[in-house]
Amino acid sequence: MISSEATFIYGIFSNAAGIAGNVFAFVLFISPIPTFRRIIRNKSTEQFSGLPYIYGLLNCLICLWYGLPIICPGIILVATVNSIGAMFQLIYITTFITFAENVKKVKMIGLLVAVFGVFAAIAFVSLRLLDPSMRQVFVGSLSVASLISMFASPLFIINLVVRTKSVEFMPFYLSLSTFLMSISFFAYGVLKHDLFIYVPNGIGTVLGVLQLALYAYFSKGSREDSRREPLISSYR
Repeated sequence: MISSEATFIYGIFSNAAGIAGNVFAFVLFISPIPTFRRIIRNKSTEQFSGLPYIYGLLNCLICLWYGLPIICPGIILVATVNSIGAMFQLIYITTFITFAENVKKVKMIGLLVAVFGVFAAIAFVSLRLLDPSMRQVFVGSLSVASLISMFASPLFIINLVVRTKSVEFMPFYLSLSTFLMSISFFAYGVLKHDLFIYVPNGIGTVLGVLQLALYAYFSKGSREDSRREPLISSYR
């Protein structure tokens, strides 16, 4: 009886961590909306780059694939958050292509086709050439590499904050949401005993703490005299 109760409580905590991660990830997914409002309003992509959304889509597709029961049973909350993320990235990419100049439009379409090609290749290899245990290791390793590179992307912003001694280009709520999402999925991965989840999100948690610490330090001397919209967004 004690064992079953412990298992039940354990499941509640792990699911709570995963649900929290989904909520905080949703905040990150909607963070580019002001940028795309500007693009739609001006009917131009201006100097904005579509690459973060292309990469975000690939990242979401790989992690979505890893979270499916056919690859790794018992972590469906990883699949749900990344299915939502993939949907948002597709909307952003479609909007970007709609208002981009012809050269950018062709480049973005080519990259979008390449993303689906890479994902199709990953799915084919994992299903046709690997047994279930190797399938999980293969897709899990790809998801770790993708997530670590994604979490490393704010290093550019961190470097900019240190050089300029200003947090103008590091929005507080975006940094906070990244930290909360990372620590939620870190806890989820630990409770699920899945290193492919807790390792990259552990790194993301450390980088999130660093961003918040820098914000606290440099915001004291920063003046909020600019309301520019961020050009770079982070995803789970």
